[in-house]
Amino acid sequence: MSWRGAFLLAAGVTVATAAAASGAEPVGAGPLNRLGWLAGCWQQEKSGRVTQEQWMAPLGGTMLGVGRIVSGGRTVEYEYLHIEEKDGALVYTAHPSGQPSDSFRQIEITDDKIVFANPEHDFPQRIRYTRVGPDSLLAQIEGERNGATRVIDYPMARVACGAAAAGEARH
Repeated sequence: MSWRGAFLLAAGVTVATAAAASGAEPVGAGPLNRLGWLAGCWQQEKSGRVTQEQWMAPLGGTMLGVGRIVSGGRTVEYEYLHIEEKDGALVYTAHPSGQPSDSFRQIEITDDKIVFANPEHDFPQRIRYTRVGPDSLLAQIEGERNGATRVIDYPMARVACGAAAAGEARH
């Protein structure tokens, strides 16, 4: 091993030991980082409506997101979103346009899926994101409404962030 290799190995052990002693979580560890695949821009186009979500990568204990629905060339709904760890579980909080904010607690997490629930919320009571492939996901909202279970699917494809939706004028 070269002196540089030995130095880098010693430095890495020192940093890891200091992090363990301080109780700090190593970079890349923890449940929030399992959602790294969600980071980026996602879009669905269906029946003249464009649904978009954009998520920032996990950093500082949060993932921040924004979503909107555009119909007839106008934004008809939007929401600000964040996911953070609280008391050992991830919590998804939505701040939708024209409605009060509400939070949903993680009830399931795998490397390809996250499910949040809030049984006290009117609709939805569950929010689910499932990675279908490297460039596709299925977002779902689900819950009871008027005595019946309702599920709304949003199959989305990864798109370039900042790109205009198909059919909109490009400047």
